[in-house]
Amino acid sequence: MYHSTQKVIHEALMKLGFGEEMYELLKEPLRFLEVRIPVRMDDGTVKVFTGYRSQHNDSVGPTKGGIRFHPEVDEAEVKALSVWMSLKCGITNLPFGGGKGGIICDPRQMSLRELERLSRGYVRAISQIVGPNKDIPAPDVYTNAQIMAWMMDEYSHLREFDSPGFITGKPIVLGGSQGRETATARGVAIVIEEAAKKKGIELKGARVVIQGFGNAGSYLAKFMHDAGAKVVGVSDVYGAIADPDGLDIDYLLDRRDSFGTFSKLFKNTISNKELFELDCDILVPAAISSQITEDNAYDIKASIVVEAANGPTTLEATKILNERGVFLVPDILSNAGGVTVSYFEWVQNNQGYYWTDEEVDEKLKKIMVDSFENIYRVANSHKVDMRLAAYMVGIRKLAEASSFRGWV
Repeated sequence: MYHSTQKVIHEALMKLGFGEEMYELLKEPLRFLEVRIPVRMDDGTVKVFTGYRSQHNDSVGPTKGGIRFHPEVDEAEVKALSVWMSLKCGITNLPFGGGKGGIICDPRQMSLRELERLSRGYVRAISQIVGPNKDIPAPDVYTNAQIMAWMMDEYSHLREFDSPGFITGKPIVLGGSQGRETATARGVAIVIEEAAKKKGIELKGARVVIQGFGNAGSYLAKFMHDAGAKVVGVSDVYGAIADPDGLDIDYLLDRRDSFGTFSKLFKNTISNKELFELDCDILVPAAISSQITEDNAYDIKASIVVEAANGPTTLEATKILNERGVFLVPDILSNAGGVTVSYFEWVQNNQGYYWTDEEVDEKLKKIMVDSFENIYRVANSHKVDMRLAAYMVGIRKLAEASSFRGWV
């Protein structure tokens, strides 16, 4: 995933006319911190967790990016995700570089008290390199508003003043923004609507398959259902279900657990492979990376693939889908709604003035539509696919800022 990202960045920079020196600067994070976090567990033992914080490039402004709690977090993944965050901020024209954090843990096996101790310990460990004007964290996989609240409180104790702008994705009462929880899915839904227009597909009645039923996947299923689309297949980590007439999304939302799982309620589940082979108009991988590969890219029947997850399609599969005429919308564009509304939250914290749901949605839609149209225009003018076009748009701002600063 990391090396694939570097490969596309190199191609994008060469297309834009930048030299190898710029690639050497932008191919890796400027800063990467690994920390060890001792946590007193509920049984009295002390467990030591490993955490990371990656800051890709701060030539444009402070870095910004989520923190994920997951047993498979590793150094390369966190670095790659911080690079992607830089690209997303460039695409949406936000005044940030990319950051990312992660802790190797399984929050599904931990109590709330243990999670609180881990969250506070992580903030203490990285406190010297983060802050409202340095690096602003946010939620990611298996982290939520409660965890952000603990982290903000810990940072405020360390700095001895209230610091709501230190972190985004907070509860509304602690300075969170309206629309932040649904922002990623809302952004994906906006991009799906724009992609459907380009392909001449009417969204009402369109058949949609969504892999993943976490924050992004579940809200997206609801948005698609409410827009009149038929969600004919969805999955969680344990399995998938399908119905050609459309699934009862409200029922699934009501019955899922806190980690977005629902498939154990059903007997007739299908595999992930079968999910990707369903007849549909729009396929949305919204789970984990490397799900569409050269092994299954030929089996996908969708006309449009919109990446809601980070890195769900390999470069080999991207080439196959493009050759087959499938309209692929890359992750760094389609899931940029989260960082966009995080930026809105940071702005509101700095101003002390808060916007309504309607204001947030209106501003988000304008940014996502403008970003989509810009990338679509670059793809056509340079005769490249949407992924390379997105990288070209995303990396240009960092390269120009680094050049003006005299770094290269």
